[in-house]
Formats: sequence, structure tokens, C-alpha cells
Amino acid sequence: MLPAIFSSTADIHDVSLAIRDAVAPVFLLTGIGSILGVLVNRLSRSIDRARAINAMNDEQFFKFSYELDIIVKRTKWMRWSVGLFIFAGLCVAISIASVFISVELRLNLTHFVLITFIAAMLSLTIGLLCFLREIILASKEVITSSRQMP
Repeated sequence: MLPAIFSSTADIHDVSLAIRDAVAPVFLLTGIGSILGVLVNRLSRSIDRARAINAMNDEQFFKFSYELDIIVKRTKWMRWSVGLFIFAGLCVAISIASVFISVELRLNLTHFVLITFIAAMLSLTIGLLCFLREIILASKEVITSSRQMP
């Protein structure tokens, strides 16, 4: 006899299909979390460097003002990237939840799941482009600061 939560073997099949369909997006969430960890680490290091430059005396500050300008630009791009990755993670989580809600309530949420997943992919793509821009600025900062060394 089936438990009370399942009224038929078809219900079990529907739930198992929903679980199967949710596995790939769950791995995607893991990847998003990993990239967010990298971004937040880079952001905190940039903020720490900016604080160190701001704490310098006027003469030292003047030497590193160009570096500070680049750091400000980098943090802007990283904030955008972090925000886009968080939005992508939320969209993926909503799409996963929608799959299970559609099975439980027997609703056709196919278009909603599709839209949230497409939004997640667009957000990830734009977030990666913002991250690429930040890396380009960081490379510029390294090249510029190596020229200023005595």
C-alpha cells in the first residue's frame, strides 16, 4: 500500500521525474556559489587595498591615487557581477521550486520555469562579462603599478 501522500503510482513517477529534472539546476547552484565565493574574496581584497591607500600620508597617497581609481572601477564591476550571480541563483532556485510546485498542485508552470531559467542564464552571462571586465582592470592595475616601482 502506498503512503497517504501518494494517491497512485503515477504520483511517484511524477515526483521522481521532478527530482531528476531538478538535479542539474542544483549543480548549477553549486557552481554559482563557488563563483560567488571567488568574487566576494576579490571584492574584499580590493576594499582592503583601497583602505590601505586611503590610510597613507598625502605624499604616498598621491603615488597610489591612480591605483585607487582603478580599484574603485574594479569594485563597481564586482558589485554588478555579484548582484547578477545572486539574481541568477535566485532564478534557478525559483525554477527548481516551480517544478515541484507544478507536480504537487498539478499546474502547468512550464513557461514560468522556462522564463526563470532563461533569466538565470542571461544573468550569469552578464555577470561573467562583468567579472571579465574586472579582471581586465586588475591586469591594467598590475601593469601600471609595476611601471611606478623605483
